[in-house]
Amino acid sequence: MSDVFITTEHLQGELTDTSFELVAMARDIVSHTGGQVVAGIVGSGISDLASQLGGADSIVVVDDPAFENFSPDGHAAAFTSMTADASVVLVPYTSMGMDVASAMSATSGTPLVSFCTSVKAGDGLGATCQLYAGKIEADVEVDGDRAIFAVLAGSASADAGRSGGAGVVTQVDNPTGDLKTKCLGVTEPEAGDVDITAEDVLVVVGRGIESEDNIEEAQELADALGGAVAASRPIIDQGWLPKTRQVGKSGLTVKPKVYLTLGVSGAPEHIEGMKDASTIISINTDPQAPIFGVAHYGWVGDIFDILPELVDGLE
Repeated sequence: MSDVFITTEHLQGELTDTSFELVAMARDIVSHTGGQVVAGIVGSGISDLASQLGGADSIVVVDDPAFENFSPDGHAAAFTSMTADASVVLVPYTSMGMDVASAMSATSGTPLVSFCTSVKAGDGLGATCQLYAGKIEADVEVDGDRAIFAVLAGSASADAGRSGGAGVVTQVDNPTGDLKTKCLGVTEPEAGDVDITAEDVLVVVGRGIESEDNIEEAQELADALGGAVAASRPIIDQGWLPKTRQVGKSGLTVKPKVYLTLGVSGAPEHIEGMKDASTIISINTDPQAPIFGVAHYGWVGDIFDILPELVDGLE
């Protein structure tokens, strides 16, 4: 069995949790198939990050000023050059990861499987994938002996990926030529009235809140709990709450002590941003809602039946 290669991501000088999750998943694969776990890091001034990837057997680093900011074609070309000996390539299913994965697949002619929650290797390649916001799971078999798998956040333990020995670090030159895209700069979003990443308690509204006027009831519950109101993407897209209140892949990642959802279905993109909350409590009328798969406590019913009782009980 050849190696399992993972593409890592880093933001503001720190490796992301999804990078360590992929290390853990890769270690599990090679424990059954043999081969080594190889991690790739691409960036500028990031050589020190390699020391954090002890769970990998080897780490390949491209440290070049050209990669001071993320470059879809540049990062894809750099990672592709590292994967010649790998039959399994694991990529985080993130906005950056999918830019990289699709380009790697197209340029190398390697099959790409997305929305993966687990990957099977050894006697054939395949994966279990989520469809329709996690309401359907599909088992996918790959025709061939090599594939790229885009893995959803939370599919493995980040803590497990942080453990291990000291992998062998290899520095390689930037393999890319003239890049087709260039980052002109990074603009940080404006701070909102509430920093939901710093809150211990979040009451989070989804489609089930039905109208903007009903958010006031969620705010009453948040006030009683000493927390703040946040939302899933559909609420933000409607303009009912500002972007600074959005939880998820295209919003903010939060880790409160209590995360109480009202009518949130639990799309993978949303779960990516809140899966590490200490206690997750979910209320939804759909007993098959994916949010119940990560919730510690759940109640199937109409949020408007229980909201007044919760507020009265807390007051």
